[in-house]
Amino acid sequence: MTSTDMVTQGDRTSAIERSDSAIAMLDDQGTVVGWTRAAEGLVGYSAGDVVGRSAALVLPSAGKAPTISAFVERCRAQNGWSGTTSVCHKDGRVLSVSLRISMLRGHHGTVGWLVSLTDIGKVSWGAMSESVRESLLARTPIGVVVRDPDLRCTWVDDTMERHDGVPRDRRLGRRFNDVLSGAQADVLETMMRQVLKTGVTGFHEYRLRLPADPRREHSFAVSIFCLLDADGQVLGVCIISIDVTESRRARERLTILSEAGTRLGRTLDVMQTSQELADLAVPLLADYVAVDLEQSVPYGEGPPVRVGSTGERLIFRRAGLASIHRGIPESPFVRGEPVLVQQASPFMDVLRTGRSHLEPFLGDAPHSWIDEDPVRARKIRENGMHSLMVVPIRARRALLGVVLFIRTEDPGPFQDVDLLLAEELVGRAALSLDNARQYAREHTAALALQRTLLPHRLRGGTAVEAASRYLPADMENGVGGDWFDVIPLSGARVALVVGDVVGHGINAAANMGRLRTAVHTLADMELPPGELLAHLDDTVQRLAEEDADASDQPPAVVGATCLYAVYDPVTRRCVMARAGHPPPVIIDPRGEVTVPDLPTGTPLGTGLGVPFESVELELPEGSLLALYTDGLVESRDRDIDVGIRRLGTALSQPGRSLEDLCTGATETLRGETPSDDVTLLLVRTRVLSPARVASWTLPSGQSSVRDARQLAARQLTEWGLERLADPTKLIVSELVTNAVRHATGPVGLRLIQHHVLTCEVTDASVCSPQLLRADSADENGRGLFLVAQLSRRWGTRSVAGGKVVWAEEDLTAGAPPARTGGGPPRPGERPERVSAERPVRPAPSRASRVRVPQRE
Repeated sequence: MTSTDMVTQGDRTSAIERSDSAIAMLDDQGTVVGWTRAAEGLVGYSAGDVVGRSAALVLPSAGKAPTISAFVERCRAQNGWSGTTSVCHKDGRVLSVSLRISMLRGHHGTVGWLVSLTDIGKVSWGAMSESVRESLLARTPIGVVVRDPDLRCTWVDDTMERHDGVPRDRRLGRRFNDVLSGAQADVLETMMRQVLKTGVTGFHEYRLRLPADPRREHSFAVSIFCLLDADGQVLGVCIISIDVTESRRARERLTILSEAGTRLGRTLDVMQTSQELADLAVPLLADYVAVDLEQSVPYGEGPPVRVGSTGERLIFRRAGLASIHRGIPESPFVRGEPVLVQQASPFMDVLRTGRSHLEPFLGDAPHSWIDEDPVRARKIRENGMHSLMVVPIRARRALLGVVLFIRTEDPGPFQDVDLLLAEELVGRAALSLDNARQYAREHTAALALQRTLLPHRLRGGTAVEAASRYLPADMENGVGGDWFDVIPLSGARVALVVGDVVGHGINAAANMGRLRTAVHTLADMELPPGELLAHLDDTVQRLAEEDADASDQPPAVVGATCLYAVYDPVTRRCVMARAGHPPPVIIDPRGEVTVPDLPTGTPLGTGLGVPFESVELELPEGSLLALYTDGLVESRDRDIDVGIRRLGTALSQPGRSLEDLCTGATETLRGETPSDDVTLLLVRTRVLSPARVASWTLPSGQSSVRDARQLAARQLTEWGLERLADPTKLIVSELVTNAVRHATGPVGLRLIQHHVLTCEVTDASVCSPQLLRADSADENGRGLFLVAQLSRRWGTRSVAGGKVVWAEEDLTAGAPPARTGGGPPRPGERPERVSAERPVRPAPSRASRVRVPQRE
């Protein structure tokens, strides 16, 4: 045996023989031949009092135990004895002790006995029942060697050969270094000599690979006692060696459970918790562990799977992996990958019954489930997997997943005690995983709501370049009441919106979604900013009134602010109005910052009836317009004016991208705990080249229709859009005809080429046309029906002194019209006709965009 076979573990007292254990040496007849100072301390008798006399002097006490001869016969029959009994102290007291008697063998087949006594009151076993103590003592393998002052072996028990592999005949009469070598042998011999010299008991613990079990490392605790004769002289040393492998493993298992309370569930992330479970179980319980979660658990989507739900092919996802080998070669799947459960496997049995599966010897049975799973079969063979446990992860009758425990290097098969520990460990992890699953479901629902309510991407078209940032105060759920939008309008224009609903979380997000939908609807009606905010104010009041009687529901909208602006890249003009919202910040191309004097307006839903005033600005090309919510510029310790100045400074950096500017503006909040949602919308204005806009003013007469068609066709030729000439001439003809018939004064015609081709006809009438159904005998009334069929969308909007009727066409040749509504008549239906213009409020429809009369 070499020094590498033993590893020092430190000087720790064993669980059985401790420093206060009393050791006595008896001959074959039960006469005391050796005594220790610890024995004198326990029972009060010195070596001179007991050596040479019968052990009955102290064991047993009068009338309460068998005679010493009966003890000897019992020990001879059982090759020793262990249990609890009573001994007599020198002063007459009766002590309860744990007693172990080990049979020793010497030269020429002689027999002796080693007695070890420990006061029960001084160990933690005092609360145990006698049967439990005796059972534990009986199971603990103990080896005993007695050596003379020259360290030659004089007595040894049968257990020592199992401890170090040295036969009794080879050991008797020889010194310690004659049968063992290495650094640990030197350490133990030095300790023996120290005990002989001082008489003080020595302790040592080490690890050793046994010849009979070379793959498994055993732990041993050694206690060295000094034996005294009747004169108190040193008789030799007694070395008691205890295999504490199982007790060490029990301590490690208890350590796993104690650590589970602190290491599991430190986050509300199911993947992280699964990995913590795997890391905790390797290598103390298994060599390889895989945690597979039912696929809905990591994402918080779908109903939980119930125990017994095996009618469908269940898909699991590998969430945790740990192994004693680098790279985890045992796993055919990496973390995050789906894992298909085979029908004929212990995994399916676990899912069906909800009970754990223990397979101590993996794959021993012919035609086992492994043969049906070639992927796992190959991994089992390649990595020497020989023992398996599968434990379900259950919570509230929901089956969250399974945990696979495998042994490869550890030669010992899994036993029932290992399964109990695994179930206890997985049970504790299941609570954390279930909490994380519930959180994931709520978080996923909140994020899905927020993703639905906020724009997925900003479409600025040819009018603006846009970027945004949204930082909710409720970072756990990621939702709040702020919103922003860039809404394409007719004529290459865009609407810019930023709003803020009072509150945070799901309720604020839901209310925000209702207002954002209302803004989109009103924007489709081409309303000016001030008029749109007036309608939005009415909407907020109505929502609050509808929910006022629902006492069990949170209020719909308890307050909101909004800023709405419309930018026209043809004229570079921007019209904006606000309802109690912070003013925009404008940075010109040279980096100069201005805050326009925009009337504040009242917050939405106040019901004061105060009109919202609009302001029109002319912006140079490349101007930066910042719309934001007060969470970005205001805090408990910072005034809003200071915050606006800081924002302007952060944005006045010409040449930087919008994304970089968004990042820089929001980084000013780093280190602060947000008390309100933060939203920032940045747009950089563009200007549509005059070469892409053509406009004419036509007299009010029938000849203008022909002229309009010719002008439009000529312009399309110049733009290289001849393929659109025929549908465009029809659209122009119908719109100009309608203007000539139903309005007075000159008619304006404008073509705009941007991402679509827009045709606009302007007249002095304030009444908007609408689609009606034309009878089969009607000769007129089908003009707008043709416009709707030829365009991707069409509508009207009001302007100073009249209205604009517009239609858009796709620039792609041969592309079908992507209309927002309408369609050819169904079989049996009559086509629609154009009615005479009537001063009525038309209902919004998907087929057309119509104007609502302005608020008086």
